[in-house]
Amino acid sequence: MLRLDDSRFARHFSEFVSLAGAGAGLDAYVASLEAKHRLFTGALAAPQRLDLEAAATLLEAVFTARRKLYPLIEALGAEEFRDLASGLVHGEGALEVRLSAFCDALPYPDGVGREARAARRKLRGAALDFAAELLHFADPVAHPLMTRWVWDASTSSGALRELMDVSDSVARIDLAASPETFGAARAWLIERLAGQGIYRDQHWLADLTLGMAYVSYFRAMTGGALGSDFTRASTPEDQLRKLLGIDAERPGGRSRVRRATALH
Repeated sequence: MLRLDDSRFARHFSEFVSLAGAGAGLDAYVASLEAKHRLFTGALAAPQRLDLEAAATLLEAVFTARRKLYPLIEALGAEEFRDLASGLVHGEGALEVRLSAFCDALPYPDGVGREARAARRKLRGAALDFAAELLHFADPVAHPLMTRWVWDASTSSGALRELMDVSDSVARIDLAASPETFGAARAWLIERLAGQGIYRDQHWLADLTLGMAYVSYFRAMTGGALGSDFTRASTPEDQLRKLLGIDAERPGGRSRVRRATALH
């Protein structure tokens, strides 16, 4: 089902190149992603220093988790979070098993009923996005970006759909959100970048093309799964940077990590 389309790639990549050319330039985006990579490798290379403040610093760079996940990590505790992150990034088991183990270990709120189930589903989605970014930015060559905005199998939506040769009228696409799916998509993107004569920073440019595809989709819709915080970033450049967690700091360096969310 991963029927990706050359013309769609060409359109979204061209949109990104035009966007970058009208702003700080393509190299500025690559430099921002490299800086995020250094932030993550610096934190994860020395697990003994991975305390709750370090966890908050990493969450700051993950847009879809920064306003949801810190209270769960705080409730888990620094030592358990350290072991969990280390097992995810440096463990030897299958990648899908490590991702599930990370998500399963967080202390989700109890409760019955539709609202409680929906709250747990949103928190688990944020946990999956955080785990995916920990893996990707710890080793961006080994691990493609596997967040829900790239592909969400439960809703058949995401950046990959915007690159697929599939009609908008198709409601359901039978494509698993597996490491194999994300890896195959990234390999396809890298082949297309090579076809453009681009051989440097291919992993970052694959991320940026995916981000541009999602931003284009979002701007074409009246609403979006990422909510009002994403909508407030009014320009395509702002939204692309926010999506990738490389947006500018808030005035005064104030954190965007929400720390006080009820767990019950």
